[in-house]
Amino acid sequence: MKLHELKPAEGSRKVRNRVGRGAATGNGKTSGRGQKGQKARSGGKLRPGFEGGQLPLFRRIPKRGFTNINSKEYAIVNLDQLNKFEDGTEVTPELLIETGVVKNEKSGVKVLGNGSLERKLTVKAHKFSASAKEAIEAKGGAHEVI
Repeated sequence: MKLHELKPAEGSRKVRNRVGRGAATGNGKTSGRGQKGQKARSGGKLRPGFEGGQLPLFRRIPKRGFTNINSKEYAIVNLDQLNKFEDGTEVTPELLIETGVVKNEKSGVKVLGNGSLERKLTVKAHKFSASAKEAIEAKGGAHEVI
């Protein structure tokens, strides 16, 4: 292979279609827009979802409910997930993210009482369920609300 033999890959380069350059090109006169009408005019674009004046689908279907902008979404951690830590460890949201127990903190971390805890831990989180508090204290650990 030599420098003068290099060519772009087949189909990677496409010649731009220049419209309005004579009848012989196949796109002369009306430039492929047909005769008259909204789509033939300059600036004659229709928004996505336009149905020719018929009530559009997004207006026909019912709208329900609302999104509370003040709602907080907590990353949930169950007690059995805390068993991977050693005895006496201080479990913080940062440690949970680091070890991959929680993907991202969202508005905070909430510890729930699913499963059984087998270690003595100090758990720091934004929220605890009542059963989680009991289980942590039953094992001699401590919980702290951040």
